[in-house]
Amino acid sequence: MYLPEKDEPCVKTIPDPPENMMLIPAGKFEMGNNDTESYYEQQVHTVHVDAFYMDAHAVTNLEYQQFLIENSSWQKDQIEGKFHDGDYLLNWNGNNYPAGQANHPVTWVSWYSAMAYTMWVGKRLPTEAEWEYAARGGLSGKKYPWGDVLSAAKANYGRNVGDTTVVGKYPANGYGLYDMSGNVWEWCIDLYDDDFYFASPRKNPRSGTNEPEWIINNFMDIKTERVLRGGGWSASPQGICVAGRFLLSPMNTIYEYGFRCVR
Repeated sequence: MYLPEKDEPCVKTIPDPPENMMLIPAGKFEMGNNDTESYYEQQVHTVHVDAFYMDAHAVTNLEYQQFLIENSSWQKDQIEGKFHDGDYLLNWNGNNYPAGQANHPVTWVSWYSAMAYTMWVGKRLPTEAEWEYAARGGLSGKKYPWGDVLSAAKANYGRNVGDTTVVGKYPANGYGLYDMSGNVWEWCIDLYDDDFYFASPRKNPRSGTNEPEWIINNFMDIKTERVLRGGGWSASPQGICVAGRFLLSPMNTIYEYGFRCVR
């Protein structure tokens, strides 16, 4: 155990966040939404989340390309059929992302490939609770990361742009995170469960299992639907609400579905 030298001040320091990650402080928040139009977000419940780090932005095409170069089994022409729906990296030409989109979020990726990437970089996908807590950016009871008033100047949604945009184009939320609403939907590690909010644990809830290590070690064998959060560039105003939830098979790949990592 390290002990300070005589006369050396004993000061507890907080380590700097890993590169391009933001420290999300421990805390509690009201998770969900009781709007009658938002059945899947009911019921609002208090959740406590431990501190963690989250990527400031979604994983980009350039970052994903580096993963592919070092992991040939996840390349477009070599990935096993059981890990995607046939449209994996549909807009790529081999290992080359669309021209001019190096810093756009990667899309057309399945939950399986997102999981593989997170393991490669020594991270993981966020839980639903972590994602929503981080997306709120310290605000309480608001629809969007910036408040309740919808603004096309603060998010890429509703086909206003017609495609993904460079990460970081829109203002960050209170935790320094970009595009927590709009641009791309983001995969979470959790099993999708309609009724989970009615009986979920109040501290660090994880749907499907309380052991993320088990999911990480067995992700290739998982078949159940996974959660997506945040809304994409074509999503409606309701779709980009911070409480909004969606589900897909882990095989699915779509033009506005990407991911970001936590540690």
